[in-house]
Amino acid sequence: MVSVARAVFGELPSGAGTVERFQLRSDQLRVDIISWGCTVTALEVKDRQGRASDVVLGFDGLEGYLQKQPYFGAVVGRVANRIAKGAFKVDGKEYHLAINKEPNSLHGGVRGFDKVLWTPRVLSNGVEFSRVSPDGEEGYPGELKVWVTYTLEGSELVINYRAQTSRATPVNLTNHSYFNLAGQGSPNIYDHEITIDADTFLPVDETLIPTGW
Repeated sequence: MVSVARAVFGELPSGAGTVERFQLRSDQLRVDIISWGCTVTALEVKDRQGRASDVVLGFDGLEGYLQKQPYFGAVVGRVANRIAKGAFKVDGKEYHLAINKEPNSLHGGVRGFDKVLWTPRVLSNGVEFSRVSPDGEEGYPGELKVWVTYTLEGSELVINYRAQTSRATPVNLTNHSYFNLAGQGSPNIYDHEITIDADTFLPVDETLIPTGW
């Protein structure tokens, strides 16, 4: 059984809108998501002893998410990661984006999907956020309609991304949560171990652009 609770999280400056928080809860976990940037602000899970801990990093209030910070928990786009030198070609035409991480464009530009207010819709086991990115936003071609859905399914948090465009355009969406499996407030993650089940990897250059080799 999943419950969904809705509450006000804060007000944007200059009357720009109300940010809401949606708390999804099951027997196994709890997740809090706000409508600013579709941001996961908390993910509480139980360890082997049944003790619950919040394993993602974030802020207690809206002010923290409005300041300069490393995309804590947000959906980033239109394109996650870097576009080399802020330029790309589609159908023979070259497009130029803002350079917000020298010398490249990072995570959608100066005002990417993490820095906008999304429209929520409550579901029986989660919440769906949507927005329309207008043609030319941050330099990208085409109008892009986007839906991001967070649902609890058993012991899993499932994130689904869907997009529809009026013109050919690059789209690459992801969630940018930072994890500390020892629980938020633990000193560091230096004793964590991770295994990536992959046969190959893609090297990057000094500006983190894939080399293609």
